[in-house]
Amino acid sequence: MTIGSAGHAATAAPPTSAQAGHSWPGGGPRPPEPEPIKVRELPLPPVTRSTEPGACTPEINPNRTGCIARDVGLESGAFLSDGEHVLATLHFAGAPAAPDPAAVYSGNQTIIVKTDGRTFPNGDAWKCITCGLPKENALGRTGEYEHAETSWDGKRLLAGENIIECSGYAFADRRCTPERTHVYPLRWNTTADGSGAGGTIREIRLHPDGVHVGFSSVTITRNGKFNQYSYLGRLTFNPSPETGTPLVPRYDITKVTRLYSTAADQQPVRVDPRNPRKLRVDPDVPTVGELRGFSGTGDEVTYVGYPTESSNIDVYAADLRTGKVRRLTAHPEYVDPVGISPDDRWTVAMDTRGTDRQMFMAGMRAIPPITDLITTSASSSTRNNGDRRFFQPYLIDRHGDRGTYSGQRINAGDGAPGSVSDPYWNGRADPKWSPDGTQIVYWQSFVVPPACGGANPLPCRPSTADGGRTSRMMIADLTSRKPRKPRKVRPISDTVPWGTPYVPGSAAPERPYPPQGEYFLSGKKSGVAKVKITENADRTAISTVEVTYRNFSDDGRHILNGTERVTTTNPTPTVNEVDWHSDLVQTGAVHATKKSSPDGFHLTIDIFDNIFQATGTLTTTINGRTYTQPAGGT
Repeated sequence: MTIGSAGHAATAAPPTSAQAGHSWPGGGPRPPEPEPIKVRELPLPPVTRSTEPGACTPEINPNRTGCIARDVGLESGAFLSDGEHVLATLHFAGAPAAPDPAAVYSGNQTIIVKTDGRTFPNGDAWKCITCGLPKENALGRTGEYEHAETSWDGKRLLAGENIIECSGYAFADRRCTPERTHVYPLRWNTTADGSGAGGTIREIRLHPDGVHVGFSSVTITRNGKFNQYSYLGRLTFNPSPETGTPLVPRYDITKVTRLYSTAADQQPVRVDPRNPRKLRVDPDVPTVGELRGFSGTGDEVTYVGYPTESSNIDVYAADLRTGKVRRLTAHPEYVDPVGISPDDRWTVAMDTRGTDRQMFMAGMRAIPPITDLITTSASSSTRNNGDRRFFQPYLIDRHGDRGTYSGQRINAGDGAPGSVSDPYWNGRADPKWSPDGTQIVYWQSFVVPPACGGANPLPCRPSTADGGRTSRMMIADLTSRKPRKPRKVRPISDTVPWGTPYVPGSAAPERPYPPQGEYFLSGKKSGVAKVKITENADRTAISTVEVTYRNFSDDGRHILNGTERVTTTNPTPTVNEVDWHSDLVQTGAVHATKKSSPDGFHLTIDIFDNIFQATGTLTTTINGRTYTQPAGGT
């Protein structure tokens, strides 16, 4: 059904290629005009108010094909290759006890949902593809099904650390039955002798070729801080493994490459080899932090990267062959879930832009990312209020944010309760494109305590969704676009020239950084920044960065003066304690200031919990508009 005023978007069509080729005052080609977009909600199983066994009664679901709880445990996934079905993972609840046939609709499962309003032969708009599998068909299943994606031919599905196949049948085919469906665990070998359970994997994504996967993995640095690297590997079926666990038919991730190089000239901030007192900032090297996926053609890997501008966390794409970097977003607000269209011409991003959540820290533009040597974990963690995201979906063309163009909000509207633009519904990872480029699917969660009420800007109110559930799956129809014929994605090379082949059993490297000392950074257009770097007592990490700017400008339009000093410590690997002193003034294209209170801004935040706790203030003012930090606990 359509929620609220779904036909919300501007009426102009996308620009022609001739229009797009004209120069734009903000740099790059002329941005596209807003296009018409219609957003609607996709159906999910009915809601049971109780999760007790048997609570999912025939009165709630006459087809006896399962119920979900209000807290759905939903994650929408990718489209199937037919473009008519979308993957999702969720938690079934209230199933009767075995031997009742409906007992199989229980726990974390993967379903497919029709996108065109039609139903399966039983009358449901969804079909569970992992419910009721014979035990021998799912030996060694690993963790939860999540981030479900499928290969270009629709025959292979990635859900969490599992590969799902249906004996060569498409998952929507009525011949794809539980008896024909198999779940195979994934294993990444990280020991020299092949023993053990393998490495820890997070944020795994399937390459469009269906043969490769990308993923991230956590390490702890020498000074006890959270760190992660990302990897690319090939899926290799192992029907009878003799080493490592689980000793069941599985997919091994082989020919693995770490998407990182320790070479000095591949670091985003480094000492100039010709002058040991001079720093260089290089935004064109691939600095893959957390992997987010791949471009539609499969030519690029997408990721959260080292900032181009201080405190401004963006997503990037790097060509897997050449290492050429493309900055997908440039708005000061935070972004991380991202999807690129099948033809690589468009990006859909879940972004906090428009909420002012990050502007107190990142609103001043064109500051070189020097203090970010020690602040990126903290500055990326202020984006959420616990489980509440501030994301909404934005459509951005290939050339990214520029001038006054900052994309088009996909679900724009009046914010009425229950509408597609209701601010209580916040975007989650990941948005996905249809194979023909005319639709985008995404999901949202509803704000619940403790992220509402009390000191929070939003008072609590009930969800307007079916049964009061707190997740919903949405689809955006780009109504003026003509379908493009889906293309076959051929297998890419196992080799990433700018990466480092992974050797099982080898330790993760430490990220190089400029050693303790005093440096200078020259502005590309004018001025200089004097930089002082101080390491911790063990000389295993940077503890303090101090920068003094004098008429510094990289673009000739933003002139920066003042000082900034930041110190960070990590009492635990995921907790950041930041002492921030800022007194910056920017003139030229804008008049802006970034100032901390006299005693500084002191932030404590966990990178996973994301609860904002600070004393003192950090405030940014741009052309008379002031941006302040969130209140504590919000």
